[in-house]
Amino acid sequence: MNCTALVAQFIDLSRENSYKKVFVETDDFDLSYLDILEQSYTKAKPESIKFSMLNDLAYYWHTRNLVKALAFAEKGLALTKQKKDTLWHGRFQITQASILLRMEKLYTAEATLELAKVKVSEGDLPFLYTQLGYVYERRGELDTAADYALESLNLGMKIGDKKAVALANSDFSNLFWKQSKFQTGLEYGLKSLEIFEEWGVTDLDYGFTLYVVGNNYLALGEHQKALQYYKHSISIGERYGFYNNLSDVYISLVDLYGELEEYEKADEAGKNALKYADLLENEFMIMRSWLSIAKLQNMQGAYILAIESIQKSIRIASEDFGDKYYLSQAYQTLGKAYAGNHNYQEAYTAFAQYDTLKNMIFTAEADQRTSLLQTEFDVAKKEGTILSQETRIKRQSYLQTLLIIIAFLLFLLLLLAYKAIRNKFKINILLRKQNNEKEFLLKEIHHRVKNNLEVVSSLLSLQSAQIDDPNVLGAMQESQHRVQSMSMIHQKLYMGKNLATIEMKDYFENLSAFIVGAYGVQTRVSVTVAMESFELDVDSAIPIGLIVNELITNSLKHAFPDGRFGKIQITLKKTGTLLQLDVIDDGVGQVIATGATGKGFGSHLIALLTKQLDGKMELNTHRGTSVSFKFQFTKAA
Repeated sequence: MNCTALVAQFIDLSRENSYKKVFVETDDFDLSYLDILEQSYTKAKPESIKFSMLNDLAYYWHTRNLVKALAFAEKGLALTKQKKDTLWHGRFQITQASILLRMEKLYTAEATLELAKVKVSEGDLPFLYTQLGYVYERRGELDTAADYALESLNLGMKIGDKKAVALANSDFSNLFWKQSKFQTGLEYGLKSLEIFEEWGVTDLDYGFTLYVVGNNYLALGEHQKALQYYKHSISIGERYGFYNNLSDVYISLVDLYGELEEYEKADEAGKNALKYADLLENEFMIMRSWLSIAKLQNMQGAYILAIESIQKSIRIASEDFGDKYYLSQAYQTLGKAYAGNHNYQEAYTAFAQYDTLKNMIFTAEADQRTSLLQTEFDVAKKEGTILSQETRIKRQSYLQTLLIIIAFLLFLLLLLAYKAIRNKFKINILLRKQNNEKEFLLKEIHHRVKNNLEVVSSLLSLQSAQIDDPNVLGAMQESQHRVQSMSMIHQKLYMGKNLATIEMKDYFENLSAFIVGAYGVQTRVSVTVAMESFELDVDSAIPIGLIVNELITNSLKHAFPDGRFGKIQITLKKTGTLLQLDVIDDGVGQVIATGATGKGFGSHLIALLTKQLDGKMELNTHRGTSVSFKFQFTKAA
């Protein structure tokens, strides 16, 4: 290959170590690096170098075009599966999940990351945990997102991965910003930048951290400092073509220039935000761009234009839009626009929706978790101050002794009062304690059962990687899906409020997302759960879950051959004294498959489970495949 001087800086196929990993070993190139990777990776040897180049190509294309990025990730998955390289297959799954979560396919991204977890090495886990944290952040579950950031931080420190430590601190900065704890967010962000600069590579996450630090400065009213960090992030984004970061920064610049009443600059920033979001084909960024433009129009008193802009933003945010934080901001902005235009009834409705979403995000658990992190940060910062105060503490020892005596006397009084009250409420307290212990034990049992089932699922996955026979491999994978369907039941039980029942709609959605993700057909096969929320007892939920698992698997294997697009619909409803389950696809119309073993295990399993539930099955293959079951309904406790 005729390498230009620029190409030779990170690719030289004539050398043994032919590839300097971009944004790890070098950042000395311009935005043409993706074209160079695409032209070169097929010629690279050995396979590990080729996989590394293709994985970087897939991951960094998500900064410019999500559809193209996903295509490269799927190519890597197919290639590593063909070569039976489990480690690199897991790494490509992490990359695929990173792309899917930015396409608002949050459940599929989470399922893909869980599959990758048992395949990759310890050094890959900090990045995997970071992506899981992003999934929960986008759902508005900030406490769980903080837990994953902390897990990534601890593991990064354990294995000496500076990039992981820097990225975890960046994530904390962003989470504190969303919690309106801007000073703490700023301190984490500056700490992250310090580690990035010590690491010495300018990459996507460094640019994003500059943007997050700018956001905290802007929230604290320090506009010039915020502008300094935004401009630095823009220079990095323009050099490497990070369209997502550029759109992020220009969205914030709309707010900054609007607060400074520099409306022409704010208008220009809004146009740039939309431009890069459109190039990226990212509905999340487009939604936020229109949101920033609507906020600016509210500042200018252009309420009718603001209503039109924010309605565009909300229309883009579909019913299953993942990020409740920005959706809540959209309804708040809409309420202000309606109020400014004297449409007070519409304003009330919009503010009510804002309050609902805000309460879903800023829960007590999220505030408690981030407050704990803030406390840990403050304690670490003040350790030096504590040492200097030892002399002062000694001088106060006399006062402390007096206070201890007083506290002891008060404690005795409280103890006497407590004993007097305890006799009256002793029975109730004992019953409540016993009930809590039983509930805890039940949750612990379900948690352990779920963990054991996941271990079984992981063992089946690892064993599958050693099998060459496609029939045996198919049977192993189907067994893994059956185990996973039961694992999800126990996960719902220990995470739910009712330990005896399962909410089936949410369970079907998670189960279908896992299976579709496992087969890698999420871009062409969609699953709709067309039913109301419905609770079932665990004895009914497990066999019904296994039946649905078999039917979805059958549809994915047989209903949509040769890359055909299709839909699968699942419904479960009560009809009189019966429970009716329908699984319908619009495929080519196959009968129930005979299973990977060729002996009809899937059909036999469905028949046994139907008999166990005292039910009947009807099959129709006229247009697609429609399977209907009727069971005796047992009311959930």
